[in-house]
Amino acid sequence: MKLVKTNAMRILDKNKINYEVNTYECEEFVDGVTIADMLGQPYEQSFKTLVTKGKSGEHFVFVLPVHMEVDLKKAAKAVGEKSIEMIHVKELKDLTGYIRGGCTSIGMKKQFKTVVHESALDFEKIIISAGCIGAQIILAPKDLQNVTRAEFKDIVME
Repeated sequence: MKLVKTNAMRILDKNKINYEVNTYECEEFVDGVTIADMLGQPYEQSFKTLVTKGKSGEHFVFVLPVHMEVDLKKAAKAVGEKSIEMIHVKELKDLTGYIRGGCTSIGMKKQFKTVVHESALDFEKIIISAGCIGAQIILAPKDLQNVTRAEFKDIVME
């Protein structure tokens, strides 16, 4: 499989950020836990990207370990909203430019406020989607922060 550079990779290249790419065979959406199992990757180090909408109408992006659930109350508090909800999967591509299973916080059509779960800081490198199904980007959490202006906060259910 010839790897096509994704928008996320182009942005990392432009910002001279070091990252590795990992590819895998996958035809359609599979959840992050399944992918981590398939590739023998630790759940704690493998992150998924969720897109939400606040009561204000603003959109927010949350990046958290694949085996955890976002706590919508903590997440809303983290971005200063009264409440937030997940966007409908049908809205994802038009809003972000990415499809379900290939969504990443880097290089969305618009840079939304992004919060990464604070556990990312426990690792030298974390694994995120590369912006398409079948490819991952492995990079330092601080590099992800630099390119998305993310904050690190506790946004998961206990």
